Amino acid sequence: MESPMTRNRLLSRISWQSLVFFLCFGMAITGWGQTAADTMPSDPVQAQSAPEAEMDRAPKIAIGPGDQIDIEVFDTPELSGPARVSQTGEVNLVVLGSIQVAGLTPNQAALKIESELKSRGILVDPHVTVSIGEYASQGATMSGEVHTPGVYPTLGSRRLLEMIALAGGVTMTAGRTATIIHHDDPQHPRDIALVPNNHLLGAQENPVILPGDTVVIDRAGIIYILGDVGKAGGYLIDNNERLSLIQALTLAGGWTRTSAQSKVILIRQVPEGREEIKLDLAHMIRGKQADIKVSNGDILFIPSSLGKIFAYQGIGAVVTGAEQAVVYGAVYK
Repeated sequence: MESPMTRNRLLSRISWQSLVFFLCFGMAITGWGQTAADTMPSDPVQAQSAPEAEMDRAPKIAIGPGDQIDIEVFDTPELSGPARVSQTGEVNLVVLGSIQVAGLTPNQAALKIESELKSRGILVDPHVTVSIGEYASQGATMSGEVHTPGVYPTLGSRRLLEMIALAGGVTMTAGRTATIIHHDDPQHPRDIALVPNNHLLGAQENPVILPGDTVVIDRAGIIYILGDVGKAGGYLIDNNERLSLIQALTLAGGWTRTSAQSKVILIRQVPEGREEIKLDLAHMIRGKQADIKVSNGDILFIPSSLGKIFAYQGIGAVVTGAEQAVVYGAVYK
């Protein structure tokens, strides 16, 4: 029969062994968890999508003749410094001599200089960065229906709306189309539709404007509505969304009760000269005659009916109406 002292020693040994076992087991579990987390492969799509998307959005501005580029060779200040690109597209660098860089992006130029330094045995492992310090043509041309046409700087990746703001905004006669003519691809101009009000600016397409680009804000169309209407005058129309004749007439307040609705004349410029189209508004309203589209430069004349004038206003107004008809005949015939 074992003594109490022996029993206590045995229990103490078992407890110590149990403690060591659980400590080792816990450490093994912790180490396994860390290893699994460290070795778990990351999603390559998530890891690469953000930088790639940012690169796609960044403007790829090429170096051009007359530009000044800043070259920095890591830990080699004697090979670093600014350089002006010649009209033939070359830069004259220390040790390397003339290097063709026109047409390359700054990153491509840096890689080319690195390759030259390494292939000629000048540096074993060169690291070069290139940036454009000064553009030969630092700005883009803003023209058309802006308050202050001219050349404005584009450094800092300025976009269309910023360039329009720099030019003082659009005029009252501006249309809703901005045409961008890129310096490096003038044969393919790009038309951008401008939103009609500030509430839609969130949906406005707003591309980057690069040095040497030209932005033209087009002029809105205008139609002249004369004669016996609510308010005669010239009215702006959107060239991209052509109005019908009835819609255009509403801009002038419509016709009056003394107008001759069946003797309306639309005067339009055609390649052969001037064309007169006789219209009947009453038939248009009833659907008996097609409502035609108006174009930029059209003149719509709604004459007065002498009979209606006499009926509503008396003989004095008839004389005024007759004089109006004489003036119309003298001007447009």
